Amino acid sequence: MKILVTGGAGFIGSAVVRLAIGRGHEVVNLDSLTYAGCLESLTEVAESPLYRFAHIDIRDRAALDATFDAHKPDMVMHLAAESHVDRSIDGPGDFVDTNITGTYNMLEAARAYWVSAGKPVTFRFHHISTDEVFGSLGETGLFTEETGYDPRSPYSASKAASDHLVRAWHETYGLPVVLTNCSNNYGPYHFPEKLVPVVILNALAGREIPVYGEGLNVRDWLFVEDHADALLLVLEKGALGRSYNIGGENEARNIDLVNAICSILDEKRPKDSPYSNQITYVQDRAGHDMRYAIDPSRIRDELGWRPSVTLQEGLERTVQWYLENEDWWRALQARVGVGSRLGTKA
Repeated sequence: MKILVTGGAGFIGSAVVRLAIGRGHEVVNLDSLTYAGCLESLTEVAESPLYRFAHIDIRDRAALDATFDAHKPDMVMHLAAESHVDRSIDGPGDFVDTNITGTYNMLEAARAYWVSAGKPVTFRFHHISTDEVFGSLGETGLFTEETGYDPRSPYSASKAASDHLVRAWHETYGLPVVLTNCSNNYGPYHFPEKLVPVVILNALAGREIPVYGEGLNVRDWLFVEDHADALLLVLEKGALGRSYNIGGENEARNIDLVNAICSILDEKRPKDSPYSNQITYVQDRAGHDMRYAIDPSRIRDELGWRPSVTLQEGLERTVQWYLENEDWWRALQARVGVGSRLGTKA
């Protein structure tokens, strides 16, 4: 297949691009290279004859039309999005522009291309979203594909809106779409503003390791390479118009996750005192959802997919990757937000 991937220089997008090329697919990586975009995450495939890069912003409809006409993709995987909840609290406008208007532009460009190509039955538009659109869970229960939408942050609200647009374009125009909503990702090449890389890099630098509130918020953690595998499976075999929840089956409280990372660092890069001594509790994030957890029954029962990496294994692999790839993350240290937690505005 020739796959057009938006946001392919981002964390999840780059994992998808690397895996797709490794499986022999042609990939056109469409990315505007915002602060979180990193072409160095694609070094291993950059010289492949199967790889093309298009420096395009999804808010530019004319550029999208030209890209579809030039590359004529068989399928689309739409990952490009502003994705950091903290930044959405401080500056929601970028999230509305990119996640809502950008998705609208992608849908219209894809529809125009699909119609002009004679509506090929093999064409698909795969929209990648988040479990945060479902809101917050209590101590029990799981998100299913039938869970009502209840977004609580500008980020999740903008992603919820984009999900609704994709479904509307399927129902109204017949655009062949599939959707996925995933739990929290982690792994190699994670931009160092999110919790896992912030913990690793702050620990190594001897800085405070910031934990929101009391660290009791619960997330379901999905290793990014497992996620990329699931996304390609849904792209190829998911039922049209259907959504699939992708979870790691690895629930953990934030404080337990942070302590696990500190323990791994104690073993791999020991120092005089435990890294956990650097943990500092900071003002909680505004509107902080208490718990996310996904029921992955549909993708397991219909497509035969389950995550292959446990949380402990994934954290060990992630920590080791950061220890071995200082050149990658060191180059990102000057970017705004790296190593800190934002989004405490009420």
